[in-house]
Amino acid sequence: MVCLGNICRSPTAEGVLRVQLEQAGLSAQARVDSVGTGDSHVGQPPDSRAIACANKHGVDISMLRARRLTLEDFDAFDVLLCADRTILHDARIRKPRTSHAQVELLLDWAGLGKKDVPDPYYGSARDFEHAYKLIDNAAAEIVERVRQRRF
Repeated sequence: MVCLGNICRSPTAEGVLRVQLEQAGLSAQARVDSVGTGDSHVGQPPDSRAIACANKHGVDISMLRARRLTLEDFDAFDVLLCADRTILHDARIRKPRTSHAQVELLLDWAGLGKKDVPDPYYGSARDFEHAYKLIDNAAAEIVERVRQRRF
């Protein structure tokens, strides 16, 4: 899961997908992590509003810490799912030519359309809730892809 600072959308996506995979009995089938393309929040926990929103839905992301996308991520993961088109562009530029990783838009790869997950950072609790709902729906579709081994 990839966003800009790795403190809002991508840690939420990591936490939600982990929970849904576990509930489906598929946690051993997929390794989930999150990163940001920027480095301004490296080492920090998720935004307190993201933590509160996730907690409201039974997902604990408080233990996660922001890290920046590395070249090794393109070899360590089969699929890098980006929160929005800007992040997708940045990640694709960084992808080594030798990497076989798919770098895709999160909602599009989940079959929910070529839409962005809006960055809630400068918004309100409502914006975090909207992002959460989009991510939750995408995670449900990703679980099905994992179940059917379609990646």
